[in-house]
Amino acid sequence: MPERIIQTSGLTKIYGEVTAVDHLNLEVDEGEVFGFLGPNGSGKTTTILMLMGLTVPTSGTGKVGGYDIIKNSRDVRRIAGCLPEAAGYYEDLTAKQNLDYFGQLSDLPKPKREKRINELLEFVGLEKWKDVKVEKFSRGMKQRLGIAQALIKDPKIVFLDEPTIGLDPQGTKEVRDLILRLNREQKLTVFISSHLLYEVQQTCSRVGIIRQGRLIATDTIENLSRGLAKEEGYCVEFELDRMTRRLIVEIKSIRGVTSVVEEGGKLYVHMDRDNRAEVSRAITKHGSTILLMKPQEYTLEEIFLRYYKEAR
Repeated sequence: MPERIIQTSGLTKIYGEVTAVDHLNLEVDEGEVFGFLGPNGSGKTTTILMLMGLTVPTSGTGKVGGYDIIKNSRDVRRIAGCLPEAAGYYEDLTAKQNLDYFGQLSDLPKPKREKRINELLEFVGLEKWKDVKVEKFSRGMKQRLGIAQALIKDPKIVFLDEPTIGLDPQGTKEVRDLILRLNREQKLTVFISSHLLYEVQQTCSRVGIIRQGRLIATDTIENLSRGLAKEEGYCVEFELDRMTRRLIVEIKSIRGVTSVVEEGGKLYVHMDRDNRAEVSRAITKHGSTILLMKPQEYTLEEIFLRYYKEAR
């Protein structure tokens, strides 16, 4: 079983009369890419600040990498890297100089620091631009530099707050590929805070949905999709080598089937429960071969909107 690298219990942050994070109970496994979803103002950034030990919770507890986020906040920051939404760079310094500065802030000795900087510049694809001032970088290049900055300490977990916001499609793809490589090649736990649902669906193995500071759902996208299918009704797409009217009539008569739609040479069978086995037997009985059988999968956007609607 993977170890929990993040654990919170009743984690709460109140600013005056505003509850930014409300009794958050969250668990993230070591080695996973976790997506933390919600619109602006939902409590995502405040959660990251507490998990990084940069702001003190009003109440509740939390651990990152086994360290208490209040009592051992310096240890947390030693094993955790962070790319904030509004990452700051020294525009008049080069990429290498920026990383060297942050390496010094992390107390890395010079030989280790230089080796780490060269490795990171190559990893994020900025080796050719290491001596170019950051003021000449595109936003995508700056985000890649920001990821390198977050990795300078060789952390166990990295927090990325809106890592692809404002990027063009090419820059978005480059950052997305970097995130996947971090997880696949370096076995790094990645915690992504975002409201860009499509990007999260491309990168994350599991997600948590936060609304007005409260966690309203957390699971794999696949399991959340299955849960929505049980509520909305199943729809299974069939592609057959031959279809007849008699076959369609029989499928419609199967218990639990609510409708059958023929479109583009395919059958879309809607059911109030998963009854694929009986539908498959009917198809075989009529001498047809199933070339494709694919359950409908809900997009993360559909899942997100459904949970937000129910949480109101």
